[in-house]
Amino acid sequence: MEYPVKLIETEEGFAVCCPALPGCWSQGRTEAEALENIRDAIAEYLAARAELREGERMRYVTVG
Repeated sequence: MEYPVKLIETEEGFAVCCPALPGCWSQGRTEAEALENIRDAIAEYLAARAELREGERMRYVTVG
């Protein structure tokens, strides 16, 4: 699965966030390091979200 990420160049390197996942941020000294770190952050975010939803009654709806 692909997620868009936003890179922000800083004095220390790069900050990166995933707008589709509120609060999912990371950073790195280089762009490549920041992208690798956000991959890990996204995977951990999704795993934590799945764990929190375990046992909940979820349904999906189609819009459009």
